Amino acid sequence: MTQSHGRRFSVSSWSLHRTLGRPQFYGSADGLRIPTATHNRGALTLLELPTRLAAFGIHTVEICHFHLPSLDASYLGELRASLQAAQVELFSFLIDDGDITHPTTAERDMAWIEQWIEIAGQLGAQRTRVIAGKTGPSPEALSLSAQRLQRLTTVAQAQGIRLMTENWFNTLSTPATIHALFEQLAGQIGLCLDFGNWDGRGPRKYSDLRAIATYAESCHTKAHFHDDGAMDRDDYIQCLEITRAAHFNGPYTLIYSGPDNDEWAGLKQEMEVVQPYLAAL
Repeated sequence: MTQSHGRRFSVSSWSLHRTLGRPQFYGSADGLRIPTATHNRGALTLLELPTRLAAFGIHTVEICHFHLPSLDASYLGELRASLQAAQVELFSFLIDDGDITHPTTAERDMAWIEQWIEIAGQLGAQRTRVIAGKTGPSPEALSLSAQRLQRLTTVAQAQGIRLMTENWFNTLSTPATIHALFEQLAGQIGLCLDFGNWDGRGPRKYSDLRAIATYAESCHTKAHFHDDGAMDRDDYIQCLEITRAAHFNGPYTLIYSGPDNDEWAGLKQEMEVVQPYLAAL
């Protein structure tokens, strides 16, 4: 696997959800029971995606857990080989469910997340992103989140993976909660900075992102697209300028979820705006 460093284009498999045939989401309450009937119905399979990404000019990817159509060791080996053959690095494996702060199901969810971290290790991921919690951002919830993230860090380290979380869901719903959590964890985890979370385009969007950008090791570089398909370039550039000011030096993972079903065209629009930010600061 090619190991890339510094600013570069990346893409999340979520940005190609429609291209992959819209596989059904499933989470911790479902265990590892994949809704297999919803997979392999798109223009591309997940196994074919690395070659297509490389041809498109992107050599870094993040994969959502629910996009895997099989967890058999043979399939995981095929996917890892496909990434290697296309020289596409799996920067992060995105575990998109689980509430490690839930009062009754946290241990179930922790066990579920730990299984996915081991799968990420089998795929050769460099990092994995987990949710820090979905309960309210109380001091008790943050303390519990920190304790359980430390436990997950140990699991990730055994796989040679660095753990990340994201400015996402209730427990990390403000810059203050991000700061409080990261102070408790003292550099043990990284942050995936997402432009579109925290109500996406609310009045405090830019100041809130600015307040946490220095923690970012990954950037979910999500543009807002209007209903007519037009990109809000001014909003996108303001977000990108925040990463420049913070000296961000990781992958810009393009997130496209606009109304046009041509996901490749949407990604191309985003690439054109992000390209200047890949240059050395």
